[in-house]
Amino acid sequence: MTSREIAFFTCCLVIMGAGWGATQPMTKLAVSTGYGPFGLLFWQAVIGVVLMALVCALRHKRLPINQRALRLYVILALIGAVLPNTISYKVAVHLPAGIMSLLLSVVPMFAFVIALMLGSERFRWRRFIGLGFGLIGVGIIVAPAVELGQAVPVGWALIYLLTAFFYAFESNFIAKWGTQGLDPFQVMLGASLAALIMITPVMLVTGQMIRPELPLPVPQLALLGSCVIHAFIYAAYVWLAGRAGAVFTVQVSYLVTGFGLIWARLMLGEAYASTIWLALGAMFVGMYLVQPRPKLAEPLPMGES
Repeated sequence: MTSREIAFFTCCLVIMGAGWGATQPMTKLAVSTGYGPFGLLFWQAVIGVVLMALVCALRHKRLPINQRALRLYVILALIGAVLPNTISYKVAVHLPAGIMSLLLSVVPMFAFVIALMLGSERFRWRRFIGLGFGLIGVGIIVAPAVELGQAVPVGWALIYLLTAFFYAFESNFIAKWGTQGLDPFQVMLGASLAALIMITPVMLVTGQMIRPELPLPVPQLALLGSCVIHAFIYAAYVWLAGRAGAVFTVQVSYLVTGFGLIWARLMLGEAYASTIWLALGAMFVGMYLVQPRPKLAEPLPMGES
C-alpha cells in the first residue's frame, strides 16, 4: 500500500470504529423505557432485512433457498443475532454502556479458545498469553474490590460475556464451515429473515410488540440508528478487508472499544475511575497478542450491535 492509501484506509478504520462504538450507548438508550428484548429484536431484524435486501437488489444478487443455505441462515441467526442480542438487550438495562464495550473486546480471545477446541488452530504461547491479559482485564472489571466509578453488577457482567462467546463461535463457524459460496450481504439477508421468522411469534406471545410513534421517541431513534449504523459499517468492513487486508481491518476492534467508552461519556454521561484504564490496557494487550495471522484473520460477527 502507498502512504496515501494507508492514510485513507486508516481514516476509514477510524470512522468504522466510531460508528460501531456508538451502538452500545444506543442499545442502552433503546432499553431505557422498558422495551422488551423480543420487540427490539423484531425491529432489528426488520431493518436488517430491508437494508440487506436493498443492497442485494442493487448488486443483482438473489437469495439462494436450498437446504444447505437454509441451515446456514438458521444457525447464524441463532448464534449471531437472536441469542447474543437477546442477552445484550436484557443486560443493557443493568450494565453501563462503557463496560459493555470493554467486555465485548474479549471476542477474539474467546475465538482463539473455540478454535483450539474445534481443532482449527494450534496452541501458541503468544496467543495463550494474550488470553491471560484478556482475563486480567475482565477480572479488573468484575472484581468487587475494584472501584471503577460506575456500579458493575458482577452477575450481569458475567452473563454478558455469553454475548462475546456467541460472536466468537459465529466467527469460528464461518471460518471452519464457510458460507456455502454466498457473499456477506446474502448471508446477512438470509440470517436476518431467519431471525425475523424466529422472533416474531415469540414477540407476539410475550406481548413485546413496539409500535412506532411519530415523531420517533429517543429509544426508537436509538434502535433505528444502531441498526442502520451496524448494517452500513459492516458493509464498509467487508469492503475494507478486501482492499487493505483482514489483519489491517481487524484493528477496528481497538477503536470500537475506545470509542465505546467515549460515546458512553458523551451520550450517557458515564464517567469512570482511573482503574478503568488498567482494564482497557490489559484488553488491548490481549487483543494484540491473540490477533490471528493474515491467513487466519476472521471478520467481526455479523450480528454485533
